[in-house]
Amino acid sequence: MDRPGIRLLFLAPGGASLLLGLYAATALLGFDVPPLADRLAASHGALMVFGFVGTLIVLERAVAIKKWWAFTAPALLGLGSLLVLAPLPTWIGRTAIVLGAVGLLLIYRTIWHRQAMTATAIQFLGGVTLVVAALLWLADVPVAHLIPAFSAFLVLTIAGERLELARLSLRGSHPGRSLLWASLSLTGCVALALCVPAFGYPLFGFSVLWVVSWLVRHDVARRTLRGAGLPRYMAACLLSGYAWLVVAGAIWLLGGAATSGPAYDAVIHAVLLGFTLSMIMAHAPVILPAVLRRPLPYRPIMYLPVALLHASQVLRVLFGDAYGVPAMLQLGGSLNITALLLFIVIAVASLVRGPAKKAHVAGAARRARV
Repeated sequence: MDRPGIRLLFLAPGGASLLLGLYAATALLGFDVPPLADRLAASHGALMVFGFVGTLIVLERAVAIKKWWAFTAPALLGLGSLLVLAPLPTWIGRTAIVLGAVGLLLIYRTIWHRQAMTATAIQFLGGVTLVVAALLWLADVPVAHLIPAFSAFLVLTIAGERLELARLSLRGSHPGRSLLWASLSLTGCVALALCVPAFGYPLFGFSVLWVVSWLVRHDVARRTLRGAGLPRYMAACLLSGYAWLVVAGAIWLLGGAATSGPAYDAVIHAVLLGFTLSMIMAHAPVILPAVLRRPLPYRPIMYLPVALLHASQVLRVLFGDAYGVPAMLQLGGSLNITALLLFIVIAVASLVRGPAKKAHVAGAARRARV
């Protein structure tokens, strides 16, 4: 499993899920594209979370613990997402996704035995919500009702990662305890949102704001934003992503259950695009080299897709969803897709081109984990 080519094979289903998800998004925005199969249109959100983001996150964790069995988890998530689209009973692919999500919990269990930390506990909670989402999808619960579970998985995964990096600067005998309480609240509110939506969604929104308030106060990104190069780039991505998490939390807190209409579109894309893609763009120069064993040097042009992503989000969420302008919704959505594809092109070009100077790479490696 140590060969980059083999690891790339595990990443391939995630890439395929991303491209299929973007194709589905193009059609759902109303553009004239060849007709979608019903399964692809209905699986757009699940493809992006389970197939793309989930595979990427779990593969990085599998690489970190260096156990052969851990690689079955990202493989099951990626292949399961594609099997859902195949002319097979949907339970086959969805069962594979459940097994992949359970595999993530086993990975976190291994990490916990190596070093028991609050950050790992928080990420384990995120893994639990991924399993919940997978089980509910296996039971044919509509994707619209899985958004709190999806969101909790993404938020808690990032929160645990950021706590691990911030713990050295935290004071007290139990650094991160308040974030752990917020994470427990967020996890519990996933169940409340499913069972008692009228109360659960506002409480879920409150918990999201609780988590993001901790991140904004304690994340080292606030300091590294004043730096330069890769640390500043990562900090800009992180803090702008947190802003979209505030938007999502406020919509849930003030608007309650959002499973359709403009509020639903706004909240899912605030979390899955504004927040999650910002996190991916921030951590790509660190995660991809660890997975592929090939440097991904920071280049200033990486700011371009980041800026385009957030500008397109403003068009989509503010003018398209809040003000109800369909043309802005379509324009913002198409620019969302453009921003992601542009980032992929820049990242691939940077991987192929490699570092300009060895000294630059060494410096970037020392500063990478802001």
